Amino acid sequence: MFLCCRLSPISKRRLAQFNHNKRAKKSLILFIIVFLMSILADFICNENPLLIKYKGDFYTPIFVNYAETTFGGDFETEANYRDPVVIDLIEKHGWMINAPVSFSPSTINFNLTQPAPAPPSGENLFGTDDQGRDVLTRLLYGFRTSILFGLFLTLGSVCIGIFAGAVQGYFGGKTDLIMQRLIEIWSGLPILYLLIILSSMVEPNFWWLLSIMMLFSWVNIVGVVRAEFFRTRSLDYVRAAESLGVPTYQILWKHMLPNAMVATVTYIPFILNGSIATLTSLDFLGFGLPPGSASLGELINQAKNNIHAPWLGLTSFISLSFLLSLLIFIGEGVRDAFDSRKGAKVY
Repeated sequence: MFLCCRLSPISKRRLAQFNHNKRAKKSLILFIIVFLMSILADFICNENPLLIKYKGDFYTPIFVNYAETTFGGDFETEANYRDPVVIDLIEKHGWMINAPVSFSPSTINFNLTQPAPAPPSGENLFGTDDQGRDVLTRLLYGFRTSILFGLFLTLGSVCIGIFAGAVQGYFGGKTDLIMQRLIEIWSGLPILYLLIILSSMVEPNFWWLLSIMMLFSWVNIVGVVRAEFFRTRSLDYVRAAESLGVPTYQILWKHMLPNAMVATVTYIPFILNGSIATLTSLDFLGFGLPPGSASLGELINQAKNNIHAPWLGLTSFISLSFLLSLLIFIGEGVRDAFDSRKGAKVY
């Protein structure tokens, strides 16, 4: 209520229009739930206990690695909290609180009653992959990686694309001509082939892939922003601001950018979906994250290699379709909210 009172009339109208789109609103709520669960994956799926009380002292294995000797064991190596011996040692002198799913992404379940990949069971709700790792755990961690990768890449791409499009559209002339030719050359480079070549030379990781993808993904949004700035630079309020001596950056930021946001926001969900789909594709082909990393692409690859385990294919298909659909529905709601031709009642 307090927040709504502080919003401007335009922001209130946009918020009301977004809330009027029930599909977008429900999708946003579901996406926030999924995103928060993935961010808190270490507390939901972890082979290490969340908290241990041993001989009156408290331990947090989820944050700190403790040797087995800390709990009366014989080895100086890190304690294996799934080992019945370690469990008995702790429970004799205290207690421990485990995560709801007592598996980490790389944890192998050695207690399977049948060969891996094992079907869904009470211990592994979504079954296991061909290495005996819990599918639910790897799915949740894969969601976190994909969503964060998509958000970072979208934010960086939009910022670079808006800056380049604004400069082209506002200044025009030789500036626009030179930048447009450079962008055409840059956009003609085969991104996928470059990623495959570079992946064979350097071991890829999250930030390496993000940096490479950000070099190319901003190109798609430049044309839309450029066209909007071309259109608005000849309007009376822009010319009046120039006549009054308003600095160029203020004209671009305060006067022209808000009018270009409707067309810009339309492309954001497609960039976000494309970012997640690209990372998934690279992981599926083996040119993405390091081997063993929990990702949606690796899960799809598991499904391809184990067609006799249908739960792997169903889990990967439903989860990826669900995530991408939510983002598209949210993007449609945001696009309609920024569209001044559509209105909603504001109370």
